[in-house]
Order: sequence, then C-alpha cells, then structure tokens
Amino acid sequence: MSSRILITLGEPAGIGPDIIIQLAQQAWPTECIVIADPQLLQDRAQQLKLPIKLHEVTIHSSTQPGCINILPVQLAAPVQAGQLNPQNAPYVIKTLELAAEHCLTHQAQAIVTGPVHKSVINQSGIAFSGHTEFFAHYANVPHTVMLFVVEDKMRVALATTHLPLAKVPQAITPQRLTLTLDTLYHGLSNQFHIVDPRIAVCGLNPHAGEGGYLGREEIDVIQPIITHYQQQGWKIDGPFAADTLFTTQHAQSADAILAMYHDQALPIVKYLSFGHAVNVTLGLPFIRTSVDHGTAIDIAGQKGRADPSSMRAALALAMRMVQHRHS
Repeated sequence: MSSRILITLGEPAGIGPDIIIQLAQQAWPTECIVIADPQLLQDRAQQLKLPIKLHEVTIHSSTQPGCINILPVQLAAPVQAGQLNPQNAPYVIKTLELAAEHCLTHQAQAIVTGPVHKSVINQSGIAFSGHTEFFAHYANVPHTVMLFVVEDKMRVALATTHLPLAKVPQAITPQRLTLTLDTLYHGLSNQFHIVDPRIAVCGLNPHAGEGGYLGREEIDVIQPIITHYQQQGWKIDGPFAADTLFTTQHAQSADAILAMYHDQALPIVKYLSFGHAVNVTLGLPFIRTSVDHGTAIDIAGQKGRADPSSMRAALALAMRMVQHRHS
C-alpha cells in the first residue's frame, strides 16, 4: 500500500477548515485523506470564495488527485465560523478516534492534526487535556513526549505538558524523566534518523537551582538521571539554566533540548518560528504531527486571514517521516 496521511481539522468553527482549503489549492506527493464533514468544507470554501472539489472515500477506497479526498464524519450541529458550539465536541473526538484507529490497523501511516479548542470539549462533558494525551491513551502506550520542531533551528521536548505550574515540581520525578529521555532518544534515532543524538537538559528552577539555593530538584532528581545516561555513553548534558540554554549558540549544539514544563519552552519556540513550527508526538506506534497554533476563532472564515504555513510544515514533516520509515 502507498503511504497515506490522515488529516483532522480540529475545532470546526476555527481556522482548521480554512487552512486545509487553502492547502488544497496545491498538489501533494503523498496520498492524503481529510476526516471531516463534507458540508463543513463546502460551506467554508464558499465563505472564503475558494474553489474546492471533494471526493468522498472510505479508508479502503482509492483517492483521486486534484481534489480533497474526504472520509466523511457528520457534524452534530451546523457550524458558523467563529462561534463555538459544545454540541460538536463529540464530532471532534470522533475524527481523532477514526484517525488513530486507522493508523493502529495500518490503513494509514501518519496523522496531521489541526487545532482543537480544549475548553469547549471539556464544556461538553468530555475530559480532554490535549492531542498528545488523547493519542497516548487511545494507543495504550505508557509514555509520549511532545516535541516541537522549529524549522532547521531547534527541537524542543517537554518533560511535562498541560499541567498547572504549581504541580510541575512534584511531577519531575526520576521515573518521568527516565521515560521521557528514553522516548526522546529513541524518537530522535528512529523517526528523525539521528545517530547518537545529543540532548541538552534544562533545569527546573532559575539558574538551574543556583547550587541548591533556588531549589534542589536539579541536585536531587535531574542531575542523577543525566549522570546515569552519561555512564551509558549517551551524549547528554545539563541541567542548564534555561535563559542561557535557549540562546542560539547553545541550542544549535544539541539535536534536542528537554525543557521541564510547557511555558519554559513554548515562548521561545513561538518567538523563533510562530506559524512555522511543528508539534510532533514521540512514543506513538504511528507518526503524528500538528500545527503550533490555536483555533484562531476570531479570524475563522475571513478570506486571507488564516495562515496555512504551520499546517503546510506539519504535513511536509509527516511526509518526510513516512518516507524515512519506508526507506
């Protein structure tokens, strides 16, 4: 079977439909299938005044070039761009479930996800903390790692993801760091084909704890794990103060940086390459990439406002990763 990538659009009232309609104006070298409601794309294309041609498929049928090949899932309620509706939260989850199931059964090799709106999903009564956690649970894998790829400049992984800041210190445990570093190392080796990857690790506290005066997590937890892997021959170092590690000179000397929490890394990632970075989930039995931005409800459905660059980058990276896997 040829390589196949599944695309989910996320929140139907956001810019997910806008950006895939824009990307559909160009040809792609890999077979792509969008999982969505066909009427949603027809209505949004009309609103954006962009031409599209839809071809409905099943996961087993052939796709057609020159159009959006779409695996149909029906919305629960009509969509108006820019207006959230909790009734459509189950639809969003259904698209993710279908994408994951088809990858787990080897009908597709990768998933590229558009932005979801976490609060409206939770408002509907569905517990949802993010794509990363959803796919990990669905695929029944013990641990995943969120990795941000900033063009050719930087790769940044997170030790913790969507946690309140007050809960981060107790989450930085030897077990979590061990699982995270194992997943990151093997992801860099197997999915990015980096031989003997170099990993730099951030401290948790300002100045990496300042020798214990600003916190002991570096001394008691982080440094012993780094030392353990150094003794195994890994090219790993730290813990470094985040304010210096993320400077260009230090960042470019590592194949990946491991940050301790979400907002230690994401401001740097988005400053360097907002709209062009890609979110990759390591540790899954399939490839998953995603955009680096949110639903942008305020500009959905407005011609020329939504920038498809991040989705384009996520799709291109997924294609490269699939090709590497098959090479």
